[in-house]
Amino acid sequence: MAKKSITQAEVSGKRVLIRVDFNVPIEGGVIGDDRRIREALPTIKSVIDRGGAAVLMSHLGRPEGKGFEAEYTLKPVAARLGELLGKEVKFPSNDLTDAAAEAAAKGAKGGEVVLLENVRFAKGEKKGEAAYAEKLAGYGDMYCNDAFGTAHREDGSMFAVPKAMKAQGKSCVAGLLLQKELKYLGDALRTPSKPFVVVLGGAKVSDKISLIENLLPRASAIIVGGAMAYTFLKALGRKVGSSRVEESHLEHAKKMLDQAANLKCELHLPVDHVCATEFTESGGSVEIFGEVIKDGFMGLDIGPKTQGNYAAVLRAAKTIVWNGPMGVFEWPLFRTGTQVVANAIVDATGKGATSIVGGGDSAAAAEEFGLASKFSHVSTGGGASLEMLAGKPFTTVALLDEA
Repeated sequence: MAKKSITQAEVSGKRVLIRVDFNVPIEGGVIGDDRRIREALPTIKSVIDRGGAAVLMSHLGRPEGKGFEAEYTLKPVAARLGELLGKEVKFPSNDLTDAAAEAAAKGAKGGEVVLLENVRFAKGEKKGEAAYAEKLAGYGDMYCNDAFGTAHREDGSMFAVPKAMKAQGKSCVAGLLLQKELKYLGDALRTPSKPFVVVLGGAKVSDKISLIENLLPRASAIIVGGAMAYTFLKALGRKVGSSRVEESHLEHAKKMLDQAANLKCELHLPVDHVCATEFTESGGSVEIFGEVIKDGFMGLDIGPKTQGNYAAVLRAAKTIVWNGPMGVFEWPLFRTGTQVVANAIVDATGKGATSIVGGGDSAAAAEEFGLASKFSHVSTGGGASLEMLAGKPFTTVALLDEA
């Protein structure tokens, strides 16, 4: 996916319409985690430092295109971005298609930054309406996609707008964050250094079926934790107590276990479990069980033997992809498994392995443990990284100019 980069584009005196991903947690106007804003800085600076104007658009949350909603406004993001850049970020209006927004975008001068209001306030965004796309296409002389987190969605600002700009003869390029994501999640997985170990956790096997099918032929080993492990274990006939099982996917799990055996890919499952009688932070009664979980108990983390087994496999790896926690890491009682796995990946990275954390809960865990900077790459896209790891094509990336 060699796409033309923003750094290869001539931006001086031009307005660059940049689709960023500023979908950050905000409560009471306060940003809880500004990582996605910080990740966009290299692209924004590349434009303004070379005399271009950066006109930014993003979504936040899931408003339904019915106009302004105070809880989803990007105004606090504009303030934080201004602090990070050390300069004013213009925030013209609470409607990205009104006269004030249009004037600010079209009048932006070299070195200036304009942040438009939440694209999902506009009803044309989700449907990719032609009139909406044409209007936004007029806001820039060039388009830049730096929003990997939504690259798997054909929303207006991701697909219809750049398509309209291309039809007008304007250039459409990749931002530096998007390029970084494509490099790690795309290129690194095409030719991974072996042993290539995939760590999968989280609640559902159903979310990861296409990912497992895509990675099984390439991986040396797949490590499974989290609630999804109990669907695999039940498929093998193990007693899993009241652990969460996707009954409708037992056949799928069995098929994948057979496939792994045929491909000589080691599929590691937990051999012991930290279990509780309640799905609460205190857990009710908490016990560690071996391969048989007693009735009334549910697995909420991998046990100490499993932690040691998984850490040993990971420390010997040369390429690691981690997607999903090993247990309910948000609660201290059930955090250790995820922490041990994260530390083992960091150890391998320190010895030269390439480690990729696939967004979502894994990225949140890496941040919480203070380890995010110690991996080769922490993806900003949860759903997008899952789809890319599953080998799905992204039309939003395909339409960008070739390098």
